[in-house]
Amino acid sequence: MTSSRAHLFLALLFSLSIWSAVTHAEEPRTGEQPDIVIREEENKTFYEYRVGGVLKEIKVVPKIGPVYYLVPADGDGWIREEKSQMLVPKWVLFEW
Repeated sequence: MTSSRAHLFLALLFSLSIWSAVTHAEEPRTGEQPDIVIREEENKTFYEYRVGGVLKEIKVVPKIGPVYYLVPADGDGWIREEKSQMLVPKWVLFEW
């Protein structure tokens, strides 16, 4: 009987620790959530990420081919990247 109580106590303790980690997730470092505008064209979908009204990056999802990101260059134009430069929390909490 003592062993089952110990297992029950450990299970409860573990579930509470997971709950506290999930409910107290860290906010983005900028303090602002990005605004996302989705535009669809004939062969591509664009996701424009803005923080404080400033365009930070564009995610391009073509119908055929890999996803890529356009990031503003220091001068004029855009730089094509393979991965996102945005630091937005993207955790998977549950998946089935």
